[in-house]
Amino acid sequence: MPATPAWPPHSAPRLFIDQPLADGMDLRVEGGQAHYLLSVMRLKAGGTVKLFDDRTGEWLGEVAATGRRDLVVRIAAKLRAREAVPDLWLCAAPIKRGRIDWVAEKASELGVARLVPVATRRAVVDKLNSERLRAHMIEAAEQCERTALPELAAMVSVDALLRDWPAERSLYFADEEGGTPMLDAVRGRSGPAAVLIGPEGGFDPAEREAIRARPSAVPVSLGPRILRAETAALAAVSVWMAAAGDWSI
Repeated sequence: MPATPAWPPHSAPRLFIDQPLADGMDLRVEGGQAHYLLSVMRLKAGGTVKLFDDRTGEWLGEVAATGRRDLVVRIAAKLRAREAVPDLWLCAAPIKRGRIDWVAEKASELGVARLVPVATRRAVVDKLNSERLRAHMIEAAEQCERTALPELAAMVSVDALLRDWPAERSLYFADEEGGTPMLDAVRGRSGPAAVLIGPEGGFDPAEREAIRARPSAVPVSLGPRILRAETAALAAVSVWMAAAGDWSI
């Protein structure tokens, strides 16, 4: 028989709720989330669940009533505030389905503040399912006990990205033709930052020239080996988190 969540709260399932939560409010849970709590986790009246809203933090809820396809959760206590998020964007060219889903999931786990899909000339993918990507980010946050989610931006062309680039944000550009070792480039620098990763075929010469022309762009190397696009994205984020993010806390 499946185990049912019980006290202490750390044993309770976690769900993202896309609305502000507050102490004492009654929340009706329906659809897939209700199915998960009722049919998978076997929650009954009095059972506990942890909820986070990407706004106010994480809350402990108690099941007040259950129906066949829905349930009412009463917010009982605030467990913690929304976590601080390092100001890092991941700007990445879309890659094949499955791989881009993995990038979105891991970006959520690693603490990226914003995921920006970037359309490039050599990309083999020109459309993205934003709802699917967001679902992967939410699931990762639920499982990893995060209280914040990355913002998912609309896909933008390289030209538009560079045209509107904020001058104060460093742009670490993973250049397959070489650059400063990323750890050296990041160490000792602070402030808003972003990592820019190209598609499987890399940026074309015109795109590379336009990126390098930006005053805030820093061409970086991710080591002596050739990395797949999804590996490069997460390797670069990891280096930044270790050198300038919150991994030292």
